[in-house]
Amino acid sequence: MSEVSRRSVFLDEIGLGPLWLRRDDGLPDAELIDVDVTPQQAFAPAVEIPVAESQVETEEIVQAPTVPEPLNSVVTSAWGDDDAPVSSPVVTVAAVATTISPAAMDWQQLQKAVAGCTACGLCHGRKNTVFGVGDNKAKWLFIGEGPGRNEDIQGEPFVGPAGKLLDNILLAMGLKRGENAYIANIVKCRPTDGTGRDRPPAADEVAACLPYLQRQIELIQPTILVALGKTAALSLLGLDPATPVSKLRGTVHRYADRPLVVTYHPAYLLRQLADKGKVWSDLCLAMSTYANVDE
Repeated sequence: MSEVSRRSVFLDEIGLGPLWLRRDDGLPDAELIDVDVTPQQAFAPAVEIPVAESQVETEEIVQAPTVPEPLNSVVTSAWGDDDAPVSSPVVTVAAVATTISPAAMDWQQLQKAVAGCTACGLCHGRKNTVFGVGDNKAKWLFIGEGPGRNEDIQGEPFVGPAGKLLDNILLAMGLKRGENAYIANIVKCRPTDGTGRDRPPAADEVAACLPYLQRQIELIQPTILVALGKTAALSLLGLDPATPVSKLRGTVHRYADRPLVVTYHPAYLLRQLADKGKVWSDLCLAMSTYANVDE
């Protein structure tokens, strides 16, 4: 398939073309679709999905587990990566990470530990922990921020409108949920504020949960990681907390001796249709990097 046709497939699948698919309706083989659209058609906001506030996950800049000293902590919305930050309390990683030791656990032990985890205060408000979903030997690992309302209810990551968009993105890449792809989050429990709305995870919550994700990475042994949004990117890379996603795009980073590509969170794209073309560029970088590593 030509680059133009492949781009057309991607734009269709993520909602910029006339095709919008639900996961439960079944997904066609991306290679069987060959649709060409003009730039005007591609970027026309023909499909816009309403997103309830309770379904929109926000993001917080946090420090990575490899940084022993606290960084200046700020909170920004996932839907405005370049907005001015507001201050937020900091808790060092070392002070929390020592409360759990999943490094020697197998899959069953790790799932059990997550299900019963009380390492931070998020355990008090959750309905379900959200461990992750997909192929345990996947070459592709996609990492988001944390569960929202739908995920908390169903116990699976990315099941709301953002999840449908992510499934279509996977299809355009020749992947599928559960087949050579694994989806996880930085935190396993839903963070909410005093009114019950979704909020970014706090630094101590991220620090308490990261060892679980680190063990998942060790067990899966993925070839490449894709960080979906600011919280995922900065939690893994330990960069300056004021760094927006836009500054991290277009570069192949490294985490746990593996390539990591940063792109926007699917929920952000539901509000910023024009940036879907940027995500395609990011994923082209990820696919070319994967092809070179996997040779």
